[in-house]
Amino acid sequence: MSQDFQDEPASRRAFLADMAKLAAAGVVTGWTPLYQIAANARTADATPPGFPADIPLYKQAFQNWSGEIAVQDVWTAAPRSADDVVAAVNWARANGYRIRPRGYMHNWSPLTLDPGAGAANLVLLDTTKSLTAVSVDTSARPARVTAQTGISLESLLATLEQYGLGVIAAPAPGDITLGGALAIDAHGTAVPAAGETLQPGHTYGSLSNLVVALTAVVYDPARQQYVLRRFERSDPEIGAFLTHIGRAFVVEVTLTAGPNQRLRCQSYVDIPASELFAPAGTSGRTIASFLDRAGRVEAIWFPFTSSPWLKVWTPTPSKPFLSRAVTQPYNYPFSDSIPQSISDLVKRIVIGGEGALTPLFGQTQLAITAAGLALTLSGDIWGWSRTVLQYIRPTTLRVTANGYAVLARRADVQRVISEFVQFYQNRVDTYKARGEYPMNGPVEIRITGLDKPADVGAGAAVPTLSALKPRPDRPDWDVAVWFDILTLPGTPSADRFYREIEQWMLSNYTGSYATLRPEWSKGWGYTDTAAWQDDTMLTRTIPNLHREGQPASSTWDAARATLERYDPNRIFRSPLLDRLMP
Repeated sequence: MSQDFQDEPASRRAFLADMAKLAAAGVVTGWTPLYQIAANARTADATPPGFPADIPLYKQAFQNWSGEIAVQDVWTAAPRSADDVVAAVNWARANGYRIRPRGYMHNWSPLTLDPGAGAANLVLLDTTKSLTAVSVDTSARPARVTAQTGISLESLLATLEQYGLGVIAAPAPGDITLGGALAIDAHGTAVPAAGETLQPGHTYGSLSNLVVALTAVVYDPARQQYVLRRFERSDPEIGAFLTHIGRAFVVEVTLTAGPNQRLRCQSYVDIPASELFAPAGTSGRTIASFLDRAGRVEAIWFPFTSSPWLKVWTPTPSKPFLSRAVTQPYNYPFSDSIPQSISDLVKRIVIGGEGALTPLFGQTQLAITAAGLALTLSGDIWGWSRTVLQYIRPTTLRVTANGYAVLARRADVQRVISEFVQFYQNRVDTYKARGEYPMNGPVEIRITGLDKPADVGAGAAVPTLSALKPRPDRPDWDVAVWFDILTLPGTPSADRFYREIEQWMLSNYTGSYATLRPEWSKGWGYTDTAAWQDDTMLTRTIPNLHREGQPASSTWDAARATLERYDPNRIFRSPLLDRLMP
């Protein structure tokens, strides 16, 4: 794991340098997913009978971010209003169908669609076509933005910027719908820097914690049909809808918005992993030291490289002399598309079974990053928040990923990270000794605050199913460390490796030290052969993790009961949700 790029033979260094130059210069071609839709396709049934004639209905393929969920010819409708959504849902109830929202499909877990179950008696509602209205109220204190849930985060943040507003942290991709982001408590990376205080309208938690009101499609027993209902953040029942993991259909939300920030984003590729991820109490350039200085960090550690790509965002009102000003997001073009040679390596590793190329693959990715940062002058950029927070385009390398949040004390962040890195490196070395390379993508690490309801006002309900839900019995746990490990879909032994990581994390981050919760959009619940299949994890472990230390109103059971009460016909369900919340 500690093999250094500089120690490589000249021929290999030349190869890496050539690839870096090609990528940095933009002389590249897009990466074609290894999994074509037709490979895992299921054909939809006949035309849904009696579907509302004034709502456009058509067949369309569904493919998630990694390409591992791919279903051909899924009946899909494009509602033009919230009333259209209600009409479709009431039709589904009368005809024995299910309804699922369809956004940009930037997700890994099969919360929407299970490829094994196909798409029979299912209609997807594409919210991105028309449910994209947005308005900003700057007269409110703090300001508020009301948006339909089909709007992309890119469009939402661009609108806020026009009014001098923004968020402290946001997910790196812009092609995520607001509804999808809230369903899985999407997050960025931010905790308070030393001396920093939270400004009104902001949160260090997930986007779900910014919601002050929402409108959902719910069943009204008095009228014997589904209707629109608005929930305020002071309503205890809203907690289940703030992060509903797909078990509800929210059509509109109102969020608080705080003053926009100018951020300086500095990239580092020269800090050894041994220093950055050093044991707690170590001096030097550690994650903890950067958190104290700036509060906003992200580490991307490519496999078999000695130095991660570290990004550090610092609130900086005026442009530093050495920074390059940017006015739009996506400022790392070298990571937006993949050279053909990288694509060839991908095919050789996954299709050809040449796992021994994994070290070269990791080193190539780091070399491209280092050269790209230099050649595009993007190693030190400065601009309004969204321009430096959003950087992932749909054309980037498609990978699968696991994901977890470790809740702990701010003072224990370095320990949490160091222990994870040590165990991960040990497992990678063990697999390598057997000639196996299950992880060919990077480890990604981010740190956030928790979803403290007080951030949006007194009496606010907690997001009941959020991974960032605070533990009232542990007020000293004030941060979450997010871990993702990426690998190419279809890599041999990946699921077994992921299971070993998951089981170790569950046993290590426990007791008075920390706790663990899955990241809903990623991989979890691993067996040796698949994600989301460990029955113990799905039926006992995860529910218990959301019960521990909670009052009765904020438990897994309370959320399940609320969502069941407002959708007794289980219109908004999927096979995975049926297992999680039977």
